[in-house]
Amino acid sequence: MAYVVTESCIKCKYTDCVDVCPVDCFREGPNMLVIDPDECIDCTLCVAECPVEAIYAEDDVPVAQREFIALNAELSRDWPAITEKKDAPEDADQWRAVQDKKKHLAR
Repeated sequence: MAYVVTESCIKCKYTDCVDVCPVDCFREGPNMLVIDPDECIDCTLCVAECPVEAIYAEDDVPVAQREFIALNAELSRDWPAITEKKDAPEDADQWRAVQDKKKHLAR
């Protein structure tokens, strides 16, 4: 079972989770991160580090966010690894509480 980055990460892209990942399983897209399910070792360290609570164990992903399980697997094949924390986008705090952000996902 891998961990999954869900919709809350879109347009926020805080990278606190990247710093604690022992296996470098995060991949960086234009406006969110995803987890490579083949690399994730289920250590749970990233969950507590995410300031927008976007990361879930695969079995715990909310029903409305289940499509992100497949999206993480798909996008992690194309997006490059991110191994160091970066500054969040300047408008990340404005996007924190926004709901229904999937339409803003940039591939």
